[in-house]
This record gives sequence, C-alpha cells and structure tokens, in this order.
Amino acid sequence: MSGSETEFARDIAYQIVGKDRVVDQGPLMLGSEDFAYMLQEVPGCYFFVGNGAGDAMGACAVHNPKYDFNDTLIGVGASYWVALTNQFLVP
Repeated sequence: MSGSETEFARDIAYQIVGKDRVVDQGPLMLGSEDFAYMLQEVPGCYFFVGNGAGDAMGACAVHNPKYDFNDTLIGVGASYWVALTNQFLVP
C-alpha cells in the first residue's frame, strides 16, 4: 500500500463509483471523538457513504427518527469494503 490511508480509501472509492461521484473533502465536522483517539494509535481515515438528498432519501442525521437509509446503496457499500480489503491485504 502506498500513500496515506485517506488516499488509499479515496482511490478505492474512485474505482468503485468513479471520480465524479466522490467528494474528496466534505465539510469539516466533529464526527466521532473516540475515533480521533483511535487514530492517534493506528493510522486510518474517516469517510461517509453518501445517502442521497431530499426527504425521500433520508437526508437527515443518522441518529434521527426520520432517518431512512437508501437500501439501493448496500451493494455499492459492500463492493467498496470488499475492494478495500482485498487491495489492503495484497502483499
């Protein structure tokens, strides 16, 4: 694996959905303070799988009773994780 963990994760996303469907830098936010502590010990990155926009696509925060995950993204998300794992584990 070459480059930073973020570049590696981003490049896998490019392979799966194409550069035009990947947001390289979203808005800065305090996503998870416990994850920040983990990153002090183990290199990694934090990213989001986009869920679409508008009320029909669950465009509200995850911890919200109106949140509705777009089930059509399950295959894309699974493909991403399979590709990331396979390429990470290649010697």
